[in-house]
Amino acid sequence: MTRLADLARVVRSKNAGPTLLTIDVLFAEAAHLDRALPVLSSSRISSLYGIEADKIRVIPYRPAMAIKIVMPRKLIAGDPGDLDVYGAQQHAPLLGIEV
Repeated sequence: MTRLADLARVVRSKNAGPTLLTIDVLFAEAAHLDRALPVLSSSRISSLYGIEADKIRVIPYRPAMAIKIVMPRKLIAGDPGDLDVYGAQQHAPLLGIEV
């Protein structure tokens, strides 16, 4: 079993303003990017995060061997109940995905 965490050099998340979250997945080898890209579909991410697939953008950027995922936050950053104001811990559900 190979997990995304085993193939990616970096997996990180952060806010893109108060209403959007971005997740960056960076690879050391193009083959790893090619292997992960079909698995990181908007429908798969939708099932992990409970966000409608049509609101999720998966953007591959081959020159950097990277994938950027952009999706709306469930809560506006800093709202009552927001447990991750900076969005820095939101990448964790992706780490265990099998690729």
